[in-house]
Amino acid sequence: MKFINPKVDYAFKKIFGSEQSKEILISFLNAIIYDGEKTIKDLTIVNPFNPDKIISLKETYLDVKAVLIDGSIVIIEMQVAPMTAFNKRVAYNLSKAYANQLDKGENYPLLNP
Repeated sequence: MKFINPKVDYAFKKIFGSEQSKEILISFLNAIIYDGEKTIKDLTIVNPFNPDKIISLKETYLDVKAVLIDGSIVIIEMQVAPMTAFNKRVAYNLSKAYANQLDKGENYPLLNP
């Protein structure tokens, strides 16, 4: 029997990016981020499409974007092949996800980590 490689984008999203796999994602994140401690109790999988509110800015797609129970946003990127300026891509996606939390007129204290 052959299994699909979890490093393939489609497989990664199927394993970690759907409501059906929420418990697997929670376990995975707790294992790699919190040394197996059950720190993440719950999360919500949200649309990985990260459109910008300003038409001229680049649209991005995230592998997994999750909102934790405390309101913080977790962005999970899977990158197998070397990529030029990967750190800059991560910073761009992170800053966009952070900024897209607020609509015009909303106050900055509403931003979640």
